[in-house]
Amino acid sequence: MVMSPQGEKHFSQRIGLLRAMVLGANDGIISTACLILGVAAADATGHAILVAGTAGLVAGAASMAIGEYVSVSSQRDSEQSDIAKEKWELEHTPDIELAELAGIYRKKGLPQALAQEVAVELTKHDALKTHLAEELGIHEATRARPVQASVGSAGSFAVGAAIPLVAVALLSEAMRFAGTIAIVVLTLVALGISSSKYGGAKPARPVLRVVIGGLVAIAVTMVVGKLFGAAVA
Repeated sequence: MVMSPQGEKHFSQRIGLLRAMVLGANDGIISTACLILGVAAADATGHAILVAGTAGLVAGAASMAIGEYVSVSSQRDSEQSDIAKEKWELEHTPDIELAELAGIYRKKGLPQALAQEVAVELTKHDALKTHLAEELGIHEATRARPVQASVGSAGSFAVGAAIPLVAVALLSEAMRFAGTIAIVVLTLVALGISSSKYGGAKPARPVLRVVIGGLVAIAVTMVVGKLFGAAVA
């Protein structure tokens, strides 16, 4: 739990990592479950199902890591460009920047004299930090962190993908479909509850979103697998 200097709890400060981990785990569970159940629906052998699932886990985790790193790196590059521009403006046009800051506080409802005073004092304290937050909405707690996002996304994908894979490996052929789907649904419910708790939101809506989306994806994949299996039989 991240605390503000005043001791208040805030969840937005970990939104980047939360997003990456929830996305990774959700993708891992659903994509791997869809893959192995789709292959199973095509009447594949148990060995073929496990090989397909393992390959999907490795490929998916690598893809998530690379994709998340590239995406968040692009965001970081944009932030760094804005920061460099703001530094230049503060160094070369400080009066204009001060006037902009005072204008921001006037728009927020402060009287002109007070807005000017606040702008002057905050500029003395930390001009760059103040301008980044007020002008650009860039805060240190929510800055782009590519490595953190990449590792969190890949790790959570692998953990999520392992759940249906282990279920298929342990369940008998007669219980393969029903048992795996039941385990996937329970896992998605747990994911929705934990992510909502971690993010400070009520759990009902996140749970419904992730469970319904997962079941729809699994159903579509199994239908395709069944049709493909029948076509090549």
